[in-house]
Amino acid sequence: MAQPHAPAPLKEGLIHEPASEHGGGFPPFESSTFVAQILWLALAFGLLYYLMSKIALPQIAGILHDRQSRLAGDLDQAAHAKAEADSARDTYERALKDAQAKAKGIAQTTREQLASEAETRRKSLEADLATKLAEAEEQIRTRTATAMSSVREVAADAATAIVERLTGQAPDRSAVEAAYDRAARPQTVH
Repeated sequence: MAQPHAPAPLKEGLIHEPASEHGGGFPPFESSTFVAQILWLALAFGLLYYLMSKIALPQIAGILHDRQSRLAGDLDQAAHAKAEADSARDTYERALKDAQAKAKGIAQTTREQLASEAETRRKSLEADLATKLAEAEEQIRTRTATAMSSVREVAADAATAIVERLTGQAPDRSAVEAAYDRAARPQTVH
């Protein structure tokens, strides 16, 4: 079998470096280009500083100022709206308390009016009932008197019939009525 091709042995003490297309070393550290690099750095820094200070930073400052103005305006509007809302709430609460007081007053007035009307009706009904009761009592007295006179006649007829049957003789009608009147009078207890 064939052996792979081995690299040629290096001679001792020699270091082989490949050739570079830029030359030897790191360009920023090259002392021959150091002054040019510092100059370009200063020019680039100055240009960026000028652009930032004249263009970018004023725009950013303007944006921040506009934002701050908008926030202040919004906060002022919010404070004004809160004050209006507080005022509206206070007005609403006052109106609600006034309405509640008026409702209580109306309810009290209505209660008093209804109580007065009920009292007037009650007195009217009591007067009507008293009148009707007086009429009824008068009718009862009249009917009682009529009934009692009928009872007197019936009692006198019954007493006359009983005495006639027992004695065979009819008693005097006026004597029977006088005896009934004496018996019907209330008796006093001594």
